[in-house]
Amino acid sequence: MKVLLLKDPKDKDSGPDPYVKELGLCGLEATLIPVLSFEFLSLESLFEKLSHPECYGGLVFTSPRALEAIKICLKEKSKNEAWSKSLKQRWNTKPAYVVGKATASLVEEIGLIPQGEKAGNAEKLAEYICSREKPNSSTLLFPCGALKREVLPTVLREKGVPLESLTVYQTAQHPDLQESLSRYFSQQGIPASIAFFSPSGVKFCLQHIQKLSGDFINHIKFAAIGPTTADALEAAGMPVSCTAPSPTPQDLAAGICKALPLQNC
Repeated sequence: MKVLLLKDPKDKDSGPDPYVKELGLCGLEATLIPVLSFEFLSLESLFEKLSHPECYGGLVFTSPRALEAIKICLKEKSKNEAWSKSLKQRWNTKPAYVVGKATASLVEEIGLIPQGEKAGNAEKLAEYICSREKPNSSTLLFPCGALKREVLPTVLREKGVPLESLTVYQTAQHPDLQESLSRYFSQQGIPASIAFFSPSGVKFCLQHIQKLSGDFINHIKFAAIGPTTADALEAAGMPVSCTAPSPTPQDLAAGICKALPLQNC
């Protein structure tokens, strides 16, 4: 059985994509199609703020892209030296809150220690932060995307925990998306399941998928990486067969296996 994963492939240097690998263990043939492209913004402003850890109580990351923005900054020799010599150690005296394992691993790559990775979504991370931060404590710095949801900022604001958001990337449709989807459906046919990884993915892909699937769309099991993405699918009128309880390859694969009539899962 075939599964279509609407996400970027993992960096080729770090081995096979973990979602493809996990689904393969269930006897499923998974294919990745990149859905999004990203433009990074305000990188000078971002590093200026990172240069003053004394002004903040910690960091909040709800997207791997925010860490990519920092890594782009650190490619510059002078910035990398400043980070390695003192900034990294000074930030490590403060919490770096993260929403999941993918974001946590990128936080570790820049030398920081992640907290809250088991939260799995913005709502639970907000609760975790509020359980650890006192009202009117030092401001948390939140590098984020232009399409960020307001759940986390709203919860923190209601609890009196100061948060400073900085937009460091914006999301657009991948330039090859339509062609990639058409090629997949013409060569591999209708997949047994399609997994969405973001509300943006639903926005950019669903119309093409409906057109390419025709009457067979009712046979596809739709999967979501988390509740936000599931909400976007349901709002678009699509039934969600499974939602991963946390955004991990294991949880998504288990959900898809359960939704499909498989013998070996």
